[in-house]
Amino acid sequence: MASWPILSITTFLPLVGALFVMALNGETEAGKRNARWVALWTTIVTLAVSLVMLPKFDPSVADFQFVEKQPWLAGTIVYHMGVDGISLPFVMLTTALMPFCILASWRSVQSRVKEYMAAFLFLETLMVGTFSALDLVLFYLFFEGGLIPMFLIIGVWGGPRRVYASFKFFLYTLLGSVLMLLAIMAMYWAAGTTDIPTLLNFKFSHSLQVWAWFAFLASFAVKMPMWPVHTWLPDAHVEAPTAGSVVLAAILLKMGGYGFLRFSLPMFPEASVEFAPLIFALSVVAIIYTSLVAMMQEDMKKLIAYSSVAHMGFVTMGIFAITTQGVAGGIFQMISHGIVSGALFLCVGVIYDRMHTREIAAYGGLVNRMPLYAVTFLIFTLANVGLPGTSGFVGEFLTLIGTFKVNTWVGTLATIGVILSACYALWLYRKIVFGPLVKPSLASIRDMSVREIFIFVPLIVLTILFGVYPKPVLDMSAASVNALIDNMQQAVAQKTAANVK
Repeated sequence: MASWPILSITTFLPLVGALFVMALNGETEAGKRNARWVALWTTIVTLAVSLVMLPKFDPSVADFQFVEKQPWLAGTIVYHMGVDGISLPFVMLTTALMPFCILASWRSVQSRVKEYMAAFLFLETLMVGTFSALDLVLFYLFFEGGLIPMFLIIGVWGGPRRVYASFKFFLYTLLGSVLMLLAIMAMYWAAGTTDIPTLLNFKFSHSLQVWAWFAFLASFAVKMPMWPVHTWLPDAHVEAPTAGSVVLAAILLKMGGYGFLRFSLPMFPEASVEFAPLIFALSVVAIIYTSLVAMMQEDMKKLIAYSSVAHMGFVTMGIFAITTQGVAGGIFQMISHGIVSGALFLCVGVIYDRMHTREIAAYGGLVNRMPLYAVTFLIFTLANVGLPGTSGFVGEFLTLIGTFKVNTWVGTLATIGVILSACYALWLYRKIVFGPLVKPSLASIRDMSVREIFIFVPLIVLTILFGVYPKPVLDMSAASVNALIDNMQQAVAQKTAANVK
């Protein structure tokens, strides 16, 4: 184990960078340039520190590792941090994507650069903290805290309807989280602690499980977002700046799935089994309905946003299948979707920076002027569809296998979503990239710059590497997934045995 507090350093290093950025004079050109470089180097160093955990992490153990514990509030709430095979992949995803977000904003953000960079660094601290917290109250503070910088990023640096979109995002998320706070209080009164490892082994009464399960669902369903509480997402994506959309799709959405895996399944196993059919129904509706809605979109960002809702439907379906393949596939799908959807929003950002429009009809024939861009966009479009050989295939395939073992109808209906995703994704690609270059405004459009190529190459490598060789991600989470499934099956078996008596 690491003798130094590696998790705390990974979590709070971006916050130190944010405070340093805020101390700069952001009004001058030199100040703006310094703010960008400080933010970039902070995210790179944070990534380097987090990478130190990988060789020291033991994937054969289901217990929490790199644990840090210090008394904090009122002798009850403890500063308790640690990661296992379920949370470490999300910590790595967060630290890996943040440098790309800073680079993507290098030219496009020219106003209040200092505040923008500080907001992203502050957001990184809250996201890493969410995935590392081992105390319920600490988790809640990190989980809810992420609302504030994201609200500002959309509301200050977003599009024409940014205020509407940011308030909608804030209110939807806050409403669900108030119910989760009530559930946390009820769990504390029942168990006498807010320590997550202790609560994982505590047997809650059936009535409290049902109550708390729905309270947590209210928060995590909005965050994912699940149908029908998904309507804030397309508005938020359309109005958010490019890097804001990347963080929103790649990391913030995953907090809902992580919450199901960390709280709903292990702490409320009876309720999770009891209400799995409800989640299946919502997931299938999300996969099919939002895929059909995506086909009707005229805005590129909205189309990708609706596709994110459909892909998150596969995640919830796989998780609540409560099979090894389903849960492992759900985790892999979230990591894959984080890379692929983040890259797709970056692709939209590339041509938006040149043309200042996201209307699909405004484009056509880009392959003639932007061959490098056409290849890059093709790779991520095919990964989004779930083409074998890309990371998108592995996650979808595993979730479908895991679900088929439990309910063939749900698995069959979800497979329709795979076909629909090919329809809207390839339609988008054909409209933008192929066809004659007839629009005069596109005649002088430039291909990708060195900075943009530098952003996309690592994402392409990861997408193909995890598609061909998914073992690193699956092995990292295997022991924790198996322990989660075993504990759930034991809890449900004990409940069944008690009912028989």
